[in-house]
Amino acid sequence: MSDHPTSQRGKVPRKVIPIAPVPIEEHEQPLFEARKKIQPRSISGVFARWRWAMVWITQLFFYGIPWLQINDRQALLFDLEQRRFYIFGWLLYPQDFIYLTTLLIISALALFLFTAVAGRLWCGFSCPQSVYTEIFMWIERKTEGDRSARLRLDNSGWTREKLLKRTSKHLLWLLIALWTGFTFVGYFVPIRTLAVEVMALQGAWQIFWVLFYALATYGNAGFLREQVCTHMCPYARFQSAMFDKDTLLVTYDAARGESRGPRAKDIDYKAQGLGDCIDCKLCVQVCPVGIDIRDGLQYQCINCGLCIDACNSVMDKMHYPRGLIRLSTENALARGWRGMQVVRRMLRPRVLIYGAVLLGLTVAMVVSLYVRVPLKVDVVRDRGTLSRIVAGGQIENIYRVQLGNATEQPQRLQLSASGLDGLRVASDTEVTVDAAADRWIVVRLQAPYGVASAGSHPVQLEVHSPVDASIAVQAKTTFLVPR
Repeated sequence: MSDHPTSQRGKVPRKVIPIAPVPIEEHEQPLFEARKKIQPRSISGVFARWRWAMVWITQLFFYGIPWLQINDRQALLFDLEQRRFYIFGWLLYPQDFIYLTTLLIISALALFLFTAVAGRLWCGFSCPQSVYTEIFMWIERKTEGDRSARLRLDNSGWTREKLLKRTSKHLLWLLIALWTGFTFVGYFVPIRTLAVEVMALQGAWQIFWVLFYALATYGNAGFLREQVCTHMCPYARFQSAMFDKDTLLVTYDAARGESRGPRAKDIDYKAQGLGDCIDCKLCVQVCPVGIDIRDGLQYQCINCGLCIDACNSVMDKMHYPRGLIRLSTENALARGWRGMQVVRRMLRPRVLIYGAVLLGLTVAMVVSLYVRVPLKVDVVRDRGTLSRIVAGGQIENIYRVQLGNATEQPQRLQLSASGLDGLRVASDTEVTVDAAADRWIVVRLQAPYGVASAGSHPVQLEVHSPVDASIAVQAKTTFLVPR
């Protein structure tokens, strides 16, 4: 064999040159995008005024109604402990759950109707999250200044001035949040009683729920803000299922606005290939959820219309026609519709069906409440004594009867029985029930011996008012005849 350093197959071995390892850079990829704090700019205009009008209307109702009294009783109270619901003179019991169910269905249909017609109007103008965010941002503007001042404050270090502004802002936020939590609990506990208990530090559960809802208001309206609308609220996710090409939405007219860009006021911008949008980004600065409406329809948009006010103010300064950003529909933009053409398309089958069902349910609920008998009668057989023969050859059955007075006046009621020949009420036939109260009574029914065969026989216990014919209830029960 040869001593030459070759392989047995005649191949010359290659020289191996070592290669230095290349360092690999490691990048951390966050699972979630970091939240960018939004500092909306204040703007005046039609939609801004409507938003504040709805703030006043909703909050005057919310904060004021619990203190309103009807017949020396809280006008609107959902008394869960006593299982009674006082609604502006009406008294509802748990048995009246059908009315609450109908009310929820009506609310859902109304939301569907408004969404099909004009998008997220509820979100932009009446939703508690939007309303309290608007109130908290107003406090923020009053304590920390306008948008530019707040941005400078965010980027500055902690100074005495910054500490004073931030402290006063949060104290005012906490005051509003505590009053909101107290008022909310006041819809379920009589608010005057609640005020006394809170001042005396009594009622641990009541105080807990006041603090709970206060914390929820403080956190949602003060810190989370648009995050609730975009990530926590399910309505933002399924709203598109209720939209169509004839739904009124806040839209940007790209055909008119593009190409966007800055320009002097007195130049012929169209000769330079520019549209009406001067790219001032004011529509972005006023948006409470921080989107650019010029990017098209986005699920974050709450249809508040503040970008319309901002854009119209710029169009006025530039002496351009208003409506570059406006409430319009996809079909209207594509076909150049305006005014009544858009309105006529709103009356489409989906809207008419929603409206007809909503009107029918509302009328049915109002009529049902109007003809509702404000008297509840529940008959329970006395299990201790099912049936017995008493003096005079009478067969007697004993019952426990619950009478519920659903009016705000005491009621004098009379009792009678029917269903068997000679059947009569052997106990007191007249009873008084206090206003908005329940009363248990013992009722003895007697029938002559031999009036019916042995066994169970259906009978009726009639309860009525001698002065008001509309207050009358007939309760069914059974009468046992012994063998």
